[in-house]
Amino acid sequence: MAVPKHKTSKARRNTRYSANSVATMPTLVECPKCHEMKKPHTVCKKCGTYKGETVIEKKEEKK
Repeated sequence: MAVPKHKTSKARRNTRYSANSVATMPTLVECPKCHEMKKPHTVCKKCGTYKGETVIEKKEEKK
């Protein structure tokens, strides 16, 4: 069985994992109904539509 000859330092260990954790901006698209920015392939939080159909009924706020 293979056994390491030397201890792997914290810096060397952490650099191995840092290459996969690059922070990127999420992709956003415009909702065709209310023109609000939303994630693709998800229900719009503002108007509650998905693919042109109302999925979630939104309650109107009284002012």
